[in-house]
Amino acid sequence: MRITPLFRWALLTATATAFAATPEPTESLAGVIDFHCHSSPDTVSRSINSFEVVREARAAGMRGLVLKNHFVSTAALAQLAMQEVGGIEVFGGIVLNRSAGGINAEAVRRMVQVEGRRGKVVWLPTYDAENQVKFSHENRPFVSVVKDGKPVPALAEIFQLAAENDLIFATGHSGPAESLIVLAAARQAGVKRLLVTHVLSDSTHATIEQMKAMAGLGAVMEFTWLAHIGGVAGPVPNAKPSKAVPVSEAARAIREVGAEHFLISSDLGQANNPVHTVGLRMFIAALRAEGVSQAEIDLVARKNPARLLGLEP
Repeated sequence: MRITPLFRWALLTATATAFAATPEPTESLAGVIDFHCHSSPDTVSRSINSFEVVREARAAGMRGLVLKNHFVSTAALAQLAMQEVGGIEVFGGIVLNRSAGGINAEAVRRMVQVEGRRGKVVWLPTYDAENQVKFSHENRPFVSVVKDGKPVPALAEIFQLAAENDLIFATGHSGPAESLIVLAAARQAGVKRLLVTHVLSDSTHATIEQMKAMAGLGAVMEFTWLAHIGGVAGPVPNAKPSKAVPVSEAARAIREVGAEHFLISSDLGQANNPVHTVGLRMFIAALRAEGVSQAEIDLVARKNPARLLGLEP
């Protein structure tokens, strides 16, 4: 028997009554790009492996996806997926957590050189970010990206590599004030592709005014479905569940800042959450229910992520 995304979703959410009682939406994913896919193998348990994510995205008619891992580069994995699955654009990247050496230009340089050149995104620290560690009230080492109101000096070479290789520079789990500082510096250094990672999540939640400032710097801002369903998102021991952000906040931002400045993604792969394709359908359906138009959904789900990845129309 073929395990469909809906069947897997029902199994994985057997203990989550909010999901178990909700039928899978039927929204079309044709041409959609998921910018934030977690999968196994990983350092924590994931609900689905990387090739399965790619196969299910292709079966749903999606145009592409970005594989993300907090602790290892996914450039090689993306290339393997392109070779073994095919029929869909798969990209990877690197997160500058402590496992990568923090703000380590050599790690980025090697990621760029991986065969296939599928390494496209450089995320600033996520779970090792100073902002995240302090937000979570943890007592452990962290990686700073801003000191005394300026980007840390090591970021200069990261900006240079991103500009020279046309990479996407993403803010990771930096706070909104930090993100505005590093985005301005990256743009001044010639980086053309800027992404604010999950702009509405607990530790990175930006105000409408901050989002307008980010848009003014040319950044695309990411909404993730995980932020709207809450729960434990990742590999922090004893992490407290995050609060679910009302989808109305994303809809309001789209209205007040402009759909051209946003993209949606899943940020899924957790054991008790829906799989990526199901989550994206749920997200699109929820945005529709909040009055987001089909034209705006096409922008945030299809056109904006494609533009950010440099894909032809």
